[in-house]
Amino acid sequence: MTGAGNAARDDAMREQATFRAVLSAMSRPGTPGEVGDRDDAPAPLQPATAAVALCLFDHETAIWLDPAVSRDSVREFLAFHCGCPVTETPEEADFAVLLADGGTPDLGPFDAGSHAFPDRSATAIVQVPEIGGGTAVSLTGPGIRTAAAMRIAGLSDDFWRRRRDRHAEFPLGIDLIFTAGRRVVALPRSTEIGI
Repeated sequence: MTGAGNAARDDAMREQATFRAVLSAMSRPGTPGEVGDRDDAPAPLQPATAAVALCLFDHETAIWLDPAVSRDSVREFLAFHCGCPVTETPEEADFAVLLADGGTPDLGPFDAGSHAFPDRSATAIVQVPEIGGGTAVSLTGPGIRTAAAMRIAGLSDDFWRRRRDRHAEFPLGIDLIFTAGRRVVALPRSTEIGI
């Protein structure tokens, strides 16, 4: 097999491993996993953020980038690897990439789906400083036997309150995938949180 063939095979295997990790994270909310060896990602993207993005984005998905992420190098990286269109309108986004470092990422503008099509809601990839640090929140719901605790550094108490309150709208809502370094953990819209 040629060098290009080996590289294509390696990319496919890497994306399959990332996809399995994301599926596992979504089916087991609050349980961290590891993804990605995307050390070629431009700053400020960390390896897990880039790996999840390249696994989920394609030419048919509209992407919204947090202003802290929306750099020419990031746009070129995503365009080259997955050809995804970038939208400036959060309401049109299928996926969003957000940076959180002690603040409250605003999920309000993103599409939460409709009662006819709740599955058409946006998914937000939220890059945080650390998975496993910060204040603990409790999780209950599908994929969790009784209750689980999750710790994510870089998110304000206000963020958790807003996410808790939005659960009343289920099955509408935003699915969240948190990334840090090479780690990933998910919070599907079906998961209820306690703070």
